[in-house]
Amino acid sequence: MDLFEREFGGPEGVGPHQWFGFRSPVDLRRRFAETGLLGPDGGVLAVAEKSATVGRVEWFPGSWGRPDTSACWSVAIGLVPAAHGRGIGTRAQRLLADYLFDHTRAERVQAWTDHANLAEQRALEKAGFTREGVLRSAQWRGGRWHDQVLFSVLRAERPGAVPCGSAEPAGQP
Repeated sequence: MDLFEREFGGPEGVGPHQWFGFRSPVDLRRRFAETGLLGPDGGVLAVAEKSATVGRVEWFPGSWGRPDTSACWSVAIGLVPAAHGRGIGTRAQRLLADYLFDHTRAERVQAWTDHANLAEQRALEKAGFTREGVLRSAQWRGGRWHDQVLFSVLRAERPGAVPCGSAEPAGQP
C-alpha cells in the first residue's frame, strides 16, 4: 500500500498516460482492510519481480450491452518507472488474463491504452491481446480528451484453450 501511494500518487510515478489527478489514499486502504482488494466486482494484485513489488494489475467489470448478458473484464496495469521496458508488464498482463479465464466465466478480457503509449500497445500484443481499434476522444486526462486503442483476448485464443463442448485442450487428441 505504501508503494502504491508513493509511486502512483503523482504524475512522476504513473507517467503521462495514467495521471488522472490526485486522489485520496483513504479509499484504497479502506478497500484493502475490508476485502484485501479482491471481490466479485474486480480486484487489485501486486506485480512483483523477485521479492520486490514493482506495480499492480487491476480488473473491473465492463460490458458491450446489458451487463447480465454481455459482461467482460477490463484490465489495467501500473508499474514503477524502473520496471518499464523489461517485459514485466507483458508477463503480468498475460498472467492476469489467464487467472481471469481460469477463475471466472469471462469470455473476453479487454484493455485500452492511450494512442501515444506505444510501449503498452506492444506489451498488450506480446501478452496475447489483439488490437481492435481506436476509441476516439474516450478518456479525459490532463485537461483534454485522448484517443484510446482497444485490445482484447478471448478465452479460445489462450494456449491450451478447451473448445466449447470439448473435454480436451485445443490441438489435443
